[in-house]
Amino acid sequence: MEQKNEMQRSLGFFPALTTVMGTVIGAGVFFKAGPVASLTGQPGLHILVWILGGVITICGGLTAAELTAAIPETGGMIRYIQRGFGKRWAFLLGWAQSIIYFPANIAALSVVFGTQFLNLFGITINPYNVVIVAIIAAISVTCLNFISSKVSGGLQSVTTIIKLIPIALIIIVGLMRPGGVEFQLLPITTNENMSLASAIGAGLLATMFAYDGWIYAGNIAGEMKNPAKDLPRAIIIGIIAIMSVYVLVNLAYIRTLGMPQLMQTDPNLPALVADKIFGGLGGKLITIGILVSVYGSMNGYTMTGMRVSYALAEDKAFPFWQQFKKLSAGGIPVNSGIMQVSIAALMLCVTMFSSDAFDFLTNMLIFVIWIFYTMVFITVFILRKREPDLPRPYKVPLFPIIPIIAIAGGLFILIMTLLSSDYMNNQLPALVGVGFTLLGLPIYSYLMKKYHAK
Repeated sequence: MEQKNEMQRSLGFFPALTTVMGTVIGAGVFFKAGPVASLTGQPGLHILVWILGGVITICGGLTAAELTAAIPETGGMIRYIQRGFGKRWAFLLGWAQSIIYFPANIAALSVVFGTQFLNLFGITINPYNVVIVAIIAAISVTCLNFISSKVSGGLQSVTTIIKLIPIALIIIVGLMRPGGVEFQLLPITTNENMSLASAIGAGLLATMFAYDGWIYAGNIAGEMKNPAKDLPRAIIIGIIAIMSVYVLVNLAYIRTLGMPQLMQTDPNLPALVADKIFGGLGGKLITIGILVSVYGSMNGYTMTGMRVSYALAEDKAFPFWQQFKKLSAGGIPVNSGIMQVSIAALMLCVTMFSSDAFDFLTNMLIFVIWIFYTMVFITVFILRKREPDLPRPYKVPLFPIIPIIAIAGGLFILIMTLLSSDYMNNQLPALVGVGFTLLGLPIYSYLMKKYHAK
């Protein structure tokens, strides 16, 4: 059967919106509340940090959406960075995404899925069992994406709707039921051994994992019917909805458990909340909701990530580009998907032997990707000056205030990571991430000399 040479434009606004929300609302909303609470130590500051994280993300989304509408090409961030900073930086971003960022996110989410799956069915939770379930889950998501973009987009829509049901129940019942824990949001204070700035910085770094993933709806622009109109709306509306969900969920957590118990960072936090609100059966139902939520996030990262190496391969800017630029009969970059899930499986095998691998990889990825997020924000300024006549169906509002806030937020995250006193969990992962990213430079030089020499 003859293979198609271009992707089908079959996706509308709702699949794009659910890709944003489905990719972001995953493990973070369930498993980051405890760590943030332990860093902030007070209800008002705890909620403030979640709001600040949302504000930075909204400003980033409003800023990046201008590029998304003006450059509606499959590849998303890669295309934006290329227009602003050149092919070398675009390649480094694609390289980091292809071999580190997306596979590691899929691997990390698969570990969470495996742990919760074993917990639901009462199976012994050990590294071997977790990895087996995790690999099966990652492969199953990838195979669903191989069928067609409609199937993966449909799965994203369904899982987003289903995952919001237990979240909505926790918010409504948790905030409305009588007898909850009383708390005050004001005045905002912090722990005695940490300054307000340090507490906000540390807490904000933790929330960034929960908010991550919003920008990758841009990767499916080439398969959307009307990307200039639908994609910016999907990013903006999706992020605002996510921030609202996070704030309300955390208020429900505090009212149900109280800050002292929330600060214990129990990995079964959602089940504890559900058990108090709904009883023992509620814990099981919430675990099912978590599984759906995490599976949806895995699908979002799989759906968008497998198109990164394809975008680079189209420009002959990826190792073995001849293979990775091929599409299936349904217009799917299958070879890219196989590479992505293979790397994820390798990472899963590594996590069997290290209890710290999950946090190490997560911190490494957040640092690396925020370097490029900040570059995307700066690109808006570059293209406004360099390409003033570029058609812009959408322009960032309140320019240049919103982009400046986004850039300042990105720099704050990067600087706070490097200034952290926790070397093993912050500086070291950051340095390792930058090191692996820079390994792409000699590969880029080789590809340019071999395929792009004048």
